[in-house]
Formats: sequence, C-alpha cells, structure tokens
Amino acid sequence: MIKSSLIFGFVALMTLLSSVTEPKTKVQLGEKLFFDPILSRDSTISCASCHKPTLAFADSLAISPGVAGVLGRRNAPSVMNMASRGEFFYDGRAKSLRDQVHFPVEDPAEMDISFTNAVDRVRKNTTYNFLFRNIYGEEPNHINVADAISMFEESLETSDTEFDAWMADNPNQMGESAIRGRTVFMSERAKCFDCHFSPDFTGDEFRNIGLYDGKKYTDKGRFEITKKSEDLGKFKVPGLRNVAITGPYMHDGSFKSLEDVIEYYSNPYKFVVDPINMDSLMIHPIHFTQKEKEDLKAFLISLTDKRFLSGK
Repeated sequence: MIKSSLIFGFVALMTLLSSVTEPKTKVQLGEKLFFDPILSRDSTISCASCHKPTLAFADSLAISPGVAGVLGRRNAPSVMNMASRGEFFYDGRAKSLRDQVHFPVEDPAEMDISFTNAVDRVRKNTTYNFLFRNIYGEEPNHINVADAISMFEESLETSDTEFDAWMADNPNQMGESAIRGRTVFMSERAKCFDCHFSPDFTGDEFRNIGLYDGKKYTDKGRFEITKKSEDLGKFKVPGLRNVAITGPYMHDGSFKSLEDVIEYYSNPYKFVVDPINMDSLMIHPIHFTQKEKEDLKAFLISLTDKRFLSGK
C-alpha cells in the first residue's frame, strides 16, 4: 500500500514536471528543436552549437565546426532580429526563414543529413510525434518542422539598448562618445548609414566592401547564386544589433574585434591591396581619426541589448 502510494506520488510528480517543461506553443517547440542534436547526421550538434544564446545566437569562432569537426568557409552570424529580414545567408540563397532551415541541416560542413531523413527522425521520435500532433494537429513533416524552428527564430527580437532608450528619450546611459559616434555613423563622409539602415541597421542589400581579390579573399559571395558579374564578391549586409558580442566579424570571421572592423573601413587598402568589384562607397578611404574610431565603437556598443552587456 505504501509502495503503491509512493509510485503514484512519483508518477504525479513526473507528470507535473512534464507539464511545466513540455512545449505548448510553436515557438517553444521550435526552441526544443533548435537545441536538439537530432537534426545532425550523428546527433552531435544542434543549431545552438553554432548559434549560442549567450553570444546573441552567434559564435565566438571564425568558422564553426560541423559534424566530425569539419569546417565550412563562412562565419556563423547571429540569428537574432531576423523577423523582418527578406533574404538569408551571406549569399542570399534563402528567401525566408522557413526556406533557410534545411540548408544548414543538409550542408556537409554543418549537420550533414538530408532534410528528409532529419524530418523522418523527428517523426519517429515518440515525444516529437506527440508534440507536433498536439500543437500542429499533424505529425512532423517538412513544412511544420521548418515552421517551428522559424517561429522560434522570429521570437528572438531585441530592442532593450541604450541607443533605443536614448532615441525614445527614456533614461539611458548612451554617453557623449556614443552620441558623437552616431553622428560619424550618419555622416556623408563615413556613409555607414548608406548600408546599415532600418531599425535593425541593415537594408538587406548585397555589397562588396573589398573583401574579394581572387587571391587571399576568394569567396565570390552573391555571384555563386546569381552568376551575375556585378555580384562578384558581394555579401549580404548584416544587421548591427548586438554587434558588440557577435565577433569575429565579416563573412569569413577574419576580423576579431570591432576595432579591426573600424580600422578596415577607415582604409580597406591596408588589408586588401587590389580588391575586385569593390562598391563605389568604399573606393576612397575615410581615414577616421583616433577619436572617431573610439566614438564609432562606443556607438556600436550602444546597439547591443543590455542583457548581453551585463558584467562587461
């Protein structure tokens, strides 16, 4: 009798815990998948392996390792603030968040499994089968698996920054240096705002900032998708929210710090002597002063959500 009561109590406790942690919404279900290595060939890596929550869902490595430690060729960008984006990946191969889901799953340098097989795994998993039937009203399939992950990614929006508070005339710690940095950023001389506009500081455009010379820098970027000569060396302009913690930077992760990035924009020719197809905005070096460099960095830091800056 006592044993039966103990068993009943244990079952009741597990049921209660399950009800607390079990996904109830599409966003929560997508979050569970995002952190689950079930979507990789050998079940060793998940989406979160390369898109770490503490780093604004970016990575600290220039190139993230995939299954069996295989390295790709491009940096893992943040997947935060993607709800309003129109194209995805540095080369723009995906036109929606739902479309982009299968690319890293199928990439041999990332999760290395066909999306069909990955979805089949999810469908055969008792827990996921139950959850999808409960939340989507059907078993897991290509469409709802991609939708769930996308719903989670769409929820990763941030706006609690010193800059946003300053713009709204709310209490803030923007600082005079950051305010001066914004003036530089917006100036006709620097032209930063020509590419980094909109609330997320990107226009979803493709630009060649000089990191293609056919020698040291050989990634052709957007050209690989369109095959248009004018797209040679162009890459999608990233948003700048949370940029203080999403380094290393550029499509190949070749710049370790914000100082490196600002130094590059000050004079690209110090890094790439003979860039090919470089955007006209970049042709003439800006030659920032040391004060301008410091102010620009302060402004960029102000675009980072406060949750990521605590303790820094």
